[in-house]
Amino acid sequence: MKTNPISIEVLEILDAIDRRGSFAKAAEELNKATSALSYGVQKLEEQLDITVFQREGRRSVLTPAGRLILEDGRLILNATTTLADKAKELATGWEPKLNIALDSLLNYRLFFEVLEGFLQEHPGLEVDVSECVLSGGWEALEHDKVDLVVGVPGPVLLQKGFRTLAITNSELIPVIAAHHAKAHLASDAKALEVVLPKLRRVVVHDTSTVNVARSEGLSIAKQILYVQTLDLKVAALLAGLGIGHLPRNRIQQYLNDGQLLELNLGDKAGPNNFIAWKISNKGKALQALVQRLSVVKWHQ
Repeated sequence: MKTNPISIEVLEILDAIDRRGSFAKAAEELNKATSALSYGVQKLEEQLDITVFQREGRRSVLTPAGRLILEDGRLILNATTTLADKAKELATGWEPKLNIALDSLLNYRLFFEVLEGFLQEHPGLEVDVSECVLSGGWEALEHDKVDLVVGVPGPVLLQKGFRTLAITNSELIPVIAAHHAKAHLASDAKALEVVLPKLRRVVVHDTSTVNVARSEGLSIAKQILYVQTLDLKVAALLAGLGIGHLPRNRIQQYLNDGQLLELNLGDKAGPNNFIAWKISNKGKALQALVQRLSVVKWHQ
């Protein structure tokens, strides 16, 4: 079997020469003799029958063929560095990837601020973030589709091997569009009690596909508009298609400019929400991230 002339060592040589501008400076960086670098490049050129470097004054400049090898080669060098980091972390109990589900009502900004700091310290960790609604988070955790759910609503499912931490989620408030036909009743609690069953509810689909789906929020109505995401729910409510609960942190701007009005239903308490993972998951990356998430003030 013919040996591939493009080795990791020769890619490191090309990279150093290109960055430092000369064989001598590259040799100093790599702690090698200049002759060793020259021999490595010469051998590559002979085996591929190409010219990799050409002289321009005192600088060694890559030819188009050399540039092609280096640009693709740097991808290989980066991949090998990442692979080495992942292998080291896995050997010490750090899993290479985390799958995380965020409940649609969670304050995403706060979560990603935590994640940004975490990945600064652990850049080799791969993270896959998805969205869940109501029972969908518990189901994803139970069936090992995710390692961690953040903001999942209670009650906690028993005898499933889950470990949980209670968190205070964003305040949920019932709202109606300012141009809705019944918007003039927004502050009239008694009048709302009468018309509430007749008002269309806008509901985000539970992402559960196996377990029994749930529905929470305003009382059951004859008219229901189901949407797939919280962003769609916000858009539907702004369009005046119905009423529904939304987290204050997502809609404060619409409350401030008067596009949405808060309904006087005496219901301002947020649901009981949790960070949850399986007790059997002993991964150090998971535990370290949970520690950071546990101190966040989620109601901001």
